[in-house]
Amino acid sequence: MLSGNLLRMQSVPSSRLLMKILNNTGNIGTSQSLEGNICRSPIAEAVFRKLVTDENVENKWMTDSAAVSDWNVGCCPDARALSCLRNHGIETAHKARQVTKDDFLTFDYILCMDESNLRDLKRKSNQVKNCKAKIELLGSYDPQKQLIIEDPYYGNEKDFEAVYEQCVRCCKAFLEKPH
Repeated sequence: MLSGNLLRMQSVPSSRLLMKILNNTGNIGTSQSLEGNICRSPIAEAVFRKLVTDENVENKWMTDSAAVSDWNVGCCPDARALSCLRNHGIETAHKARQVTKDDFLTFDYILCMDESNLRDLKRKSNQVKNCKAKIELLGSYDPQKQLIIEDPYYGNEKDFEAVYEQCVRCCKAFLEKPH
């Protein structure tokens, strides 16, 4: 199985918009089994929740995040991710979980963090009959055109802050898009 994280946001009223933000570089490069819905996607999920709450539209969105693998199921986010969020006045009770077939059937959008995520999710979605989720990179919404949201796991607090800032830009732009 592949490692990864995803965040889903779903519009509740009419169009069911899910933003599943998936962090996964699989076993390639530096991520290995240490990515599993504990760094980037919990940050993106918490950022999106705060944005929709601040704009008083939280009743229109369902937000969640999950991993492609089961490596960190039940775990809390990385301590550095939690610290970064707290520095911005955001709390989260997130616990890592694994993506399910139902996620592809329930949500309209699955937004991932990198190209590996994108490939893996598209492959998985091809195995789901009547998949309704549109799978894209969260970074495709970045006004600064930073397509990939880099994994901060092997970095320091500044790397987590960079992920936070990019998630804020991308989530704001996603919310501004007509759905």
